Amino acid sequence: MQTRPGLIPNRYRWQWVVLLAMTLFLSGCGINNIPKYDEQVKSAWAQVENQYQRRADLVPNLVETVKGYANHEQETLTAVIEARSKATSINIDADSLDDPQKLQQFEQAQSQLTGALSRLMAVSERYPELKSNQNFLALQSQLEGTENRIAVARRDFIQAVERYNTEIRTFPGRLWHSLMYSDMSIRANFEATSPNADQAPQVTF
Repeated sequence: MQTRPGLIPNRYRWQWVVLLAMTLFLSGCGINNIPKYDEQVKSAWAQVENQYQRRADLVPNLVETVKGYANHEQETLTAVIEARSKATSINIDADSLDDPQKLQQFEQAQSQLTGALSRLMAVSERYPELKSNQNFLALQSQLEGTENRIAVARRDFIQAVERYNTEIRTFPGRLWHSLMYSDMSIRANFEATSPNADQAPQVTF
């Protein structure tokens, strides 16, 4: 039996129908969710790093400005510089996000810098001329805004990791993980330290 050019023979047509049906079925069953959620985790982590780097970039100018009015507060200034150096020395690429120890080290270093900056801002309260300096006020405003951006980026990262980890632990994601994505492991996460950890706090130095 001959078929006209361009037409699929009847004996093959049902195979194409089955293949199309399976493709639609699998796409609707979340077969692509794991890599999709993994990319969201990586994207969210990139934002966390960007915001922490943004904060680190503000520190040298802030220290120099404070030094101009409070140079004898050397211990506080040194603590900020050292904390910044440590925070910027710990880098985590997207492929290392399954290592909770590395993430904990990163978080601890960033927390130390947060504490050092808070103490620096407390010191500034004792210097009225510094508090009225326009450069200092601008840096303070940028720092406060960055702290809020960090909180938002951390929240988004926590949510992205929770979504990804839940997917590979529950059905049907657990099935697809065992069949197709067994090389993709659980991701480490920041610890939510309060009931409102998913909300950006109002940061005041």
